[in-house]
Amino acid sequence: MQIAAIARERRHTLFFLDEIRPFAPVHLDTEVDMSGVLAHRKAHRGGSRLSVVTYVLHSAARVIAAHPEANAAVRGRRRPKVARFGEVSGKIALDKRVGGRRVVVSAVLPDLAKADLKHIQHELERYRDGDPETMPEFASMRLLHRLPTALARAAYRRAVRPLVAHPRFFGTFAVSSLGHRAVDGFHSVGGTTLTFGVGRIVERPVVRDGEVTRAPVMRLNLTFDHRVVDGAEAADVLTEVKEALEGYSAEEGLR
Repeated sequence: MQIAAIARERRHTLFFLDEIRPFAPVHLDTEVDMSGVLAHRKAHRGGSRLSVVTYVLHSAARVIAAHPEANAAVRGRRRPKVARFGEVSGKIALDKRVGGRRVVVSAVLPDLAKADLKHIQHELERYRDGDPETMPEFASMRLLHRLPTALARAAYRRAVRPLVAHPRFFGTFAVSSLGHRAVDGFHSVGGTTLTFGVGRIVERPVVRDGEVTRAPVMRLNLTFDHRVVDGAEAADVLTEVKEALEGYSAEEGLR
């Protein structure tokens, strides 16, 4: 047996997990017929293929903009306060290597309710292909790795705890995908009131017009913070995101 200190490259993850302990998670899930999304993606290949995460970010941002009660965050236990944000920003989780170690890092895409699919895809590719050891967006993470542990933890808390800082560090909703592997669905707490978990797309039997056929189906999970919203509103959000994803077609342009 070997016992060693936690790697410095994972400090930001540990500090984040400490900060979300007060979160009161409730989990919902649904299935989405992705026929329209796949047809739309095929019709608009262009220079690069649109990611499924791009479609989820695009759809979710517009739905959340219509649910301002859910585009919010809470802080405090004895005297909790809620901040409702005017802008919808999405946080994405990325599988990266830092210092030779495989870690998860996150990036925030601002003002997504006004962004089109092409812009969202461009930003996803920029972070996907970029190096977190050199990109300026990850400078604060690299600093946490260099500082002594106690000082790094204090600096992290001071930076992220004010409600006004929440959109900058966590976004106002989060999307995490493991659909590139054999994962049908999962629930995650992304530090935001709403976190969507995206699974793989698999051909499954479905009923259409009373007949059993098959369709590409994706599990879409939602974890929400019960301190901020209740189940009925969270269910509305998940249902509307499902409907938005199922509303794409090959004939539709890039919106």
